[in-house]
Amino acid sequence: MTSPPPDLRLSLVDGTDRLRIEMVGDLDHDNAEHLLDQVTEQLGGRPLLKDLHLHCAGLRSIDSLGLSVLLMIGRRTAAAGIRLHLEDRLPQLNRLLDVTGTLDYFTASSPTIATPSPLDEESVAAARPTGPEHT
Repeated sequence: MTSPPPDLRLSLVDGTDRLRIEMVGDLDHDNAEHLLDQVTEQLGGRPLLKDLHLHCAGLRSIDSLGLSVLLMIGRRTAAAGIRLHLEDRLPQLNRLLDVTGTLDYFTASSPTIATPSPLDEESVAAARPTGPEHT
């Protein structure tokens, strides 16, 4: 395990079947892998884990790589049958999730986060901007 980057501090609050990770700092290009490494380590070493709570109130910023890591964590927890909870989301995080269409993915009432279906080439092409106004 690598040492924590100075701009993202993670604190773990243990329980037998639940784990809370409190994040303070920036979940960005420089630091997001640290969260992914910590979650991966915890998922591998806790066979009784049922709930993973990511406490977001201490996040100062999140970029596209931070969002990507959250989505990856969502897929891994869903595959393991673990419920993922993004708690105490700040308005900036809710806005990012809303704009990117991932808010429902993280706030669905299902017991685990559903794995999004892969996009086919046609839907990806349709979503790409075209024309001179997008140059």
